[in-house]
Amino acid sequence: MRRLGLGVAHGIASALPPRYHPSMSYLALKHLHLSCVVLTALSFAIRGGLRAWRPQALRARFWRIAPHLIDTTLLLAGVTLAVQARLNPLEHPWLAGKLLLLLGYIALGSVALKRGKTAAQRGTAYGLALVVLATMAWLALAKPGG
Repeated sequence: MRRLGLGVAHGIASALPPRYHPSMSYLALKHLHLSCVVLTALSFAIRGGLRAWRPQALRARFWRIAPHLIDTTLLLAGVTLAVQARLNPLEHPWLAGKLLLLLGYIALGSVALKRGKTAAQRGTAYGLALVVLATMAWLALAKPGG
């Protein structure tokens, strides 16, 4: 049983920077971060649909509070992971790209869900925001440029 645990830990260690040793808190944070990624993507997709077909539903307390809690948790977990793993965006282009794309995602999401004046503006911003979200996920998985 112990050998299995060491093998799993060793496999995880090989995926991390050499100067970092994984701990359970890192793995828990990573799972929290990934869970929040899924929740924020689902939340955004649902809110986009509601904005188009049932805008009054977005006035519900849940839709005004939950996305902010999820996104804040996502950001805090991501920053904590980067600090624990000693990942500097200036040394890891994929991370810098994710951070820049995050700013674009926030702006596009704001236009898609609130600030867009026409349905065409909101729809275009919504589609682009989903593309940006998918690009961020690809960067996190592929880590191009190290």
